[in-house]
Amino acid sequence: NCEISPWCCPWSRCCGMGDFRPRTVWLGHPEKREQRYPRNVINNQKYNFFTFLPAVLFNQFKYFFNLYFLLLACSQFVNELRLGALYTYWVPLGVVLLITITREAVEEIRCYLRDKEVNSQIYSKLSTRVMLMTSERNGSCFLRTDQLDGETDWKLRLPVACTQRLPTAADLLQIRSYVYAEEPNIDIHNFIGTFTREDGDPPVNESLSIENTLWASTVVASGTVVGVVIYTGKELRSVMNTSNPRNKVGLFDLEVNCLTKILFGALVVVSLVMVALQHFAGRWYLQILRFLLLLSHIVPISLRVNLDMGKMVFSWMIKKDSKIPGTVVRASTIPEQLGRISYLLTDKTGTLTQNEMVFRRLHLGTVAYGMDSMDEVQSHVFSAYTQPTHDLPTSRAPAATKVRKTISSRVHEAVKAIALVHNVTPVYEANGVTDQAEAEQHYEDTCRVYQASSPDEVSLVQWTESVGLTLVGRDQSSMQLRTPTGQILNFTILQIFPFTYESKRMGIIVRDESTGEITFYMKGADVVMAGIVQYNDWLEEECGNMAREGLRVLVVSKKSLTEEQYQDFEARYVQAKLSVHDRSLKVATVIESLEMEMELLCLTGVEDQLQADVRPTLEILRNAGMKVWMLTGDKLETATCTAKNAHLITRNQDIHIFRPVTTRGEAHLELNAFRRKHDCALVISGDSLEVCLKYYEYEFMELACQCPAVVCCRCAPTQKAQIVRLLQERTGKLTCAVGDGGNDVSMIQEADCGVGVEGKEGKQASLAADFSVTQFKHLGRLLMVHGRNSYKRSAALSQFVIHRSLCISTMQVEGCVVICFTHYSTIYTMFPVFSLVLDKDVKSEVAMLYPELYKDLLKGRPLSFKTFLIWVLISIYQGSIIMYGALLLFDSEFVHIVAISFTSLILTELLMVALTIQTWHWLIIVAELLSLACYIASLVFLHEFIDVYFITTVSFLWKVTVITLVSCLPLYILKYLRRRFSPPSYSKLTS
Repeated sequence: NCEISPWCCPWSRCCGMGDFRPRTVWLGHPEKREQRYPRNVINNQKYNFFTFLPAVLFNQFKYFFNLYFLLLACSQFVNELRLGALYTYWVPLGVVLLITITREAVEEIRCYLRDKEVNSQIYSKLSTRVMLMTSERNGSCFLRTDQLDGETDWKLRLPVACTQRLPTAADLLQIRSYVYAEEPNIDIHNFIGTFTREDGDPPVNESLSIENTLWASTVVASGTVVGVVIYTGKELRSVMNTSNPRNKVGLFDLEVNCLTKILFGALVVVSLVMVALQHFAGRWYLQILRFLLLLSHIVPISLRVNLDMGKMVFSWMIKKDSKIPGTVVRASTIPEQLGRISYLLTDKTGTLTQNEMVFRRLHLGTVAYGMDSMDEVQSHVFSAYTQPTHDLPTSRAPAATKVRKTISSRVHEAVKAIALVHNVTPVYEANGVTDQAEAEQHYEDTCRVYQASSPDEVSLVQWTESVGLTLVGRDQSSMQLRTPTGQILNFTILQIFPFTYESKRMGIIVRDESTGEITFYMKGADVVMAGIVQYNDWLEEECGNMAREGLRVLVVSKKSLTEEQYQDFEARYVQAKLSVHDRSLKVATVIESLEMEMELLCLTGVEDQLQADVRPTLEILRNAGMKVWMLTGDKLETATCTAKNAHLITRNQDIHIFRPVTTRGEAHLELNAFRRKHDCALVISGDSLEVCLKYYEYEFMELACQCPAVVCCRCAPTQKAQIVRLLQERTGKLTCAVGDGGNDVSMIQEADCGVGVEGKEGKQASLAADFSVTQFKHLGRLLMVHGRNSYKRSAALSQFVIHRSLCISTMQVEGCVVICFTHYSTIYTMFPVFSLVLDKDVKSEVAMLYPELYKDLLKGRPLSFKTFLIWVLISIYQGSIIMYGALLLFDSEFVHIVAISFTSLILTELLMVALTIQTWHWLIIVAELLSLACYIASLVFLHEFIDVYFITTVSFLWKVTVITLVSCLPLYILKYLRRRFSPPSYSKLTS
């Protein structure tokens, strides 16, 4: 859990609080520490033993909806206000709280067990952090940082030079040395520190940078790393880049909470009117409270119970859906959120792509080789090393084979260049343990793996191996290639010019040991290489063709140098590197003197393989009205190419690549340039994004939200979370974040809905998410089918529960029934009303085929103030019809008013449900019949209120039927006419 190496040091056990500060750490002398540091533990829990119950209850009762029910239940302890049995108020509230507390407890226990597993790991202890000692490439090593930045490629890390000459690692504790390190911060791409050794003469002082560090949550490729621990616990980069988990409350719940306030306001008004009609006589204030309690079911306590039970059913349906196997619901409180997503923010590596680069195309200008013709390339390479004339000029080859020899030599030269211009290191492992010295003597293919800072380079080297030219050895000064005949070619590495974001190219100068030839090889993006290579008429066209196929294109070139040319270059290069002022500019100028009139060898096309069905899934999401943003820690070129390949950016869309900006003025100019473009996808780097958000947050977000697609590359984990937060604040729309790595956790926790994909980067994102899926393609069905159904069903369920309670309250206001009747009618109509969680307006296949249906939900129409008002008017109408219909038709039998209204209300509710259902399910039929059976069977227990003989008469039955039909049919005639002249968008799909 510590940085740099995964074990605990003596002083890291001390608990440290306060501000983050720089520190000096002495090797092997913890007593010299200058400050106390945090314990080396990770804690991802939301509560502790003492805060759990108070915090959970506070989170429940901070909303008016729940607080109202609590006050209502507590009021029944006052004798003057009691209207019924205590259990009728406390049992529903207790059920809701028990479900909530149990759910939170289970989640906390799971989180505690995960943290305990990590914090209980046993470590080997020698010293602490920042020196690296391995046998790979003269002490350097490779590590993977996918849990921090989402990049699965291996990164090179270098040791402190003066520690590499020690006889054993234990001698690190004997020398007098210390590390000075900057204060902890969230930046995972930079580090500033120094290593000082005082026992030498003179003392040694080496600077430390990101190349000398190894953060927690990274993976070492092979071998052993010995380091000094500098940061632990809460000071870890991974911890500082992770936001605290929060309790997510669905927008639907907030809307219901708002409707509850409106209903409560209506309740207060009605209570005041009732007291005013009595001229505020006597203890009128007590009468107001009693009316508030008597009519309290205007705000139905059963609403919360039904909604919570409905959410559990929706979650169960998601988990049991055989078409999205392995899906897990970890936040059963927000399934309806999935039906209202406006912005989808997704990671790239491991989420949209498979983390596997595959070589697809080799283009030589006059001929191109694809996957189906690689055997031809292999035969050309083989012939180049087996025929004695392979290295002769073309003019000296036999006339009959002149063309073939020309193609062979060109293919051979291209493959040779690709096998040399890279920063890949072959590593040999036997039985999982690196045995570099022994394995390299035989270059065993079965034990060899390639490590590099870019997966593209690995795919290129793997391809050259497949066609016969194999990279078998490499260190910092030499490289070995094996030919198809088994011959070993030795090359001396004279200079390496690494790839940078600014240069967009990398180069290498090598000397062939067998011939003494010095060659400068270079590969890079077409935009920069076009001005470096010799004139040709095919480069631009073929690069465009390959890019449209979703391939990452590299241009490969070479230039032969004489010994004098190289010596002259080396002298100028060394002089430039020693400059104090404008060093980088002078170095670049010297290198550029070589980069002229280079020979164009070939184009390479590499594909980052997408996850299954990524393209159709993104198409579905776009058609559903969502805007998709891709947030990745990868390079700009890689992110842009993946966005095109995945059709996140469509072929006919323009792309605006936001230029790197560092100042307010530059940001202003670039934003103005971006503003002049319309319907244009945006690609921006994390550094430029930070500058824009610092000075022009509102302007940038306004422009970005208008884009059909946005790609943010080189994003830190905290930046991803910040973008989600800004979208929520600026647009007020719901967001969904999808990712598969530890670097996506902050984004997932910040979003309204977090979806984790179980992938090669582990389960950190999956465990932190609200919903977990096994593949990105499952997101389509999760949103289009389950999200849509959950939202529409929740809206229908809540409206019916409110409708039922308002009907009863209307009848109560009109003075016909006692309070116990409320609970009975609720029980008898519970099953049919709750069975609405099984209803659906269209089939699942239709919802997937026409994602435009999802777009209608983004307006929030299923539960709005308009629909709420309509249902209030329906409730008042039906309550009045039942009440006055009973008085009109049963004028002489008023003594049976309870039986009349009770039966009419139940039949009305059952008929309303039956007429509302759009897709019948066998459980809905069972619920209807079960309610009727319960009513008939319970007449025996209601003999105090209902005359069984009276309700079995023909007169009673036909009069109640009339009341029921009058209360329901006019409403559905109006509904039919409305659907006839203004049908819903999906009406033709269901016919």
